[in-house]
Amino acid sequence: MAAFFLSSLLLALCPGPDNLFVLTQALLYGPGAGIMVTAGLCTGLIGHTAAVALGVSAVFQLFPASFTALKVCGAFFLLYLAVHAIRSSSGTNSPDPGKTRLKLSQLYRRGIIMNLTNPKVSLFFLAFLPQFADPSKGSLTLQLSFLGIVFAFATILVFGSISILAGSAAVKLQNNPLIFRIMNLVAATIYLLLAARLIFM
Repeated sequence: MAAFFLSSLLLALCPGPDNLFVLTQALLYGPGAGIMVTAGLCTGLIGHTAAVALGVSAVFQLFPASFTALKVCGAFFLLYLAVHAIRSSSGTNSPDPGKTRLKLSQLYRRGIIMNLTNPKVSLFFLAFLPQFADPSKGSLTLQLSFLGIVFAFATILVFGSISILAGSAAVKLQNNPLIFRIMNLVAATIYLLLAARLIFM
């Protein structure tokens, strides 16, 4: 378990779509936004864990078309976020926190959609989690479910830290209209790159 938890922390620290997504949301909307997105992402991880524990992930291997379709949905969601960020950057006035801040439920949903529309997470879990399970120690379904929850907890620790650090800087940066627009353009660029990565890799 110690080896699994350490591995989970290291994997969460590695640059990837999810932690980049948390970083951009925290920079744009503050630490609370990053934490809500993190909560959504970890909810998605629980969904992927259930898929692995129940054997649903094997469907992606048997039916490649379903894998491709889910990736396309994820790419379109990222393109939608990119367009939204570009529009936010085109304003001429100083950012109004009341207008630019999204509802907590919206941020939470963003995290869930971002994670669940990336089928590679399920395939990764399918390869990663069973390495730490032992059929001789009881139900594999329960073991895999527990490992998925531990992985989500490690992710919360890492992504929560990213949210607090990046979000704290954002609170100061958002008071500068020029920097706020640049942040939105950078976020849009990251979304576009993540969309391309999801489709072509």
